[in-house]
Amino acid sequence: MVLQNGKNGNCTMRIFIAFEGSFEPFDVSADETVEVVKLMIKDYFHIPLSEDKQGRRYLELMYAGAALKDSWSLADVGISFCSTLKCFVKEEDKPTLYVFNAVTQDTMPVMESISLLDKTVSDLRTLVTLRCGLPVSVYCLRTPRGLEMYDCNTLKDYQTDIGTTLRLDVWDGWKEFLMSCLLGQKLKVQRYLSKEGPVLKYQKRVALYIAAFCGYIELTEWALKQGVQPHEAVGVHPYRAWCHEALHADVSKCPIHAAAEAGQLLILKAFVNCSVLCLECKNAAGQTPLTIVFKHKHKDCVLYLLSKMWSTVSFPKISVPMRIYIRIKQWILRAQSHSLHKSQFSGARVFGAKVGDIVMVDGFTKPKMTSKSWQKYGNGDSQSIVLKLPSLSKQTASSKPVNPLPISQPDTREQAFKFHPLVNASTFSELQKHQQQNQKKITATARKKEKLIKNTYLPQVPLPPVSRVGYSHPSFFYATPSADFLLKSSFSSFSEHSGKTPRENAIYCLAVASAFKEKRWLQQLEIARVLAKKSISNLTTRGRLTACENSLEIVL
Repeated sequence: MVLQNGKNGNCTMRIFIAFEGSFEPFDVSADETVEVVKLMIKDYFHIPLSEDKQGRRYLELMYAGAALKDSWSLADVGISFCSTLKCFVKEEDKPTLYVFNAVTQDTMPVMESISLLDKTVSDLRTLVTLRCGLPVSVYCLRTPRGLEMYDCNTLKDYQTDIGTTLRLDVWDGWKEFLMSCLLGQKLKVQRYLSKEGPVLKYQKRVALYIAAFCGYIELTEWALKQGVQPHEAVGVHPYRAWCHEALHADVSKCPIHAAAEAGQLLILKAFVNCSVLCLECKNAAGQTPLTIVFKHKHKDCVLYLLSKMWSTVSFPKISVPMRIYIRIKQWILRAQSHSLHKSQFSGARVFGAKVGDIVMVDGFTKPKMTSKSWQKYGNGDSQSIVLKLPSLSKQTASSKPVNPLPISQPDTREQAFKFHPLVNASTFSELQKHQQQNQKKITATARKKEKLIKNTYLPQVPLPPVSRVGYSHPSFFYATPSADFLLKSSFSSFSEHSGKTPRENAIYCLAVASAFKEKRWLQQLEIARVLAKKSISNLTTRGRLTACENSLEIVL
């Protein structure tokens, strides 16, 4: 049913809204936005909506299996007369807090009850570790003003309110190392390792913990080969070893606990094969890996650990249950460590820092957790030596070449700089041809890399079945000879103001249209075409796009 509005000439169509068992007709304009339709539904059904700091109660319209955005027009998404839209009332809880991660540059919402604000910073850091996978000993939390938050204080002591964004900072010079661990890049992890012995051992334990949490097999194997034990606690940075009384309880967590919390079955198998002591390794709360996977409902991990715990260890003349075997092995290891300490230190055990070590005390020493980059913290590229050429005036004035290398470098006498002799015109032309060939090779390699880049929207875009009928598609012709120039200028202007290329915009529109699952593929394609055209026309009406819209429509 289509009605004609005499005032402005707009077509009014009748649609139907299904809401909580009722089925009501509404007369709306085809150019009406989804937001206006929601207001009509709210007034008709007297639906109470609200929005505050803790959450919001809002309406959602569904059509053809897709949720409609408020800014869309009804005609843009193919809604015609007699279409049926489903309406739902949804309630959404807003995050209590936000945590900005200085390593990943992401803002992480903390979805907990408001009672979290009455808890300590230590409790919040436990939640953050479960979300981001970083051990509690590698980062600290700061207020929006940059004040470091200590574990013993409550969040209200720092005037933390609902919706506050806290900052997660890591050790200076560790940002690239931790990012490489989170991405599972073993070579980069090796590059950013420290040269200090105690710090190096601590970094390897951190790398194994993150690899276990994220499920990186290659990085896990490398850390295990370095001698890191999966049932060994990550501990704290050597700079904080003296402050053991003020440390977080989760510093005693081991990589096996991180793998159990994340449900990484392959990592759990690798750890148990490395040492069966992992089965009885307990965290600060006294929980074993089996208890942890039960708590987090990782069914496959539960079945695997149960089968291991109830297995037996066979010897030539006896079979011992796994629990008894683990107890015997733990007793032997304790006896060996006791005898080793007794022989080395004559019965006196050494704890904490030694004379000459750097020590950090909360509130007294200069903070070293400000997330400074590896280069800014004073580290250079250990794999490459940057050489600076001397000036021409110094080179010609002195017969001896100037050596920019430091004195500690070996064979400095043999390292002299040689300049290429002057070449004639023919040699110069050959060099120029050689450079052009190299430039062509570089361009071809770059194009190959661009083809390998995976677009984030591609998996969401459905494709029609492959047709074997040999249809001949007509070629496109431009209206004027200058249309090609208009297209190029339009593309550059569109990319500048929208942040996406026309191709990326088309892929995005296809991904959005693919949410209308009840529509056929060609209908989804039509919706994507309208959305792409609308996004360009919006820029045109604002005066930001000066190109011809028809030419862009041909390409999209």
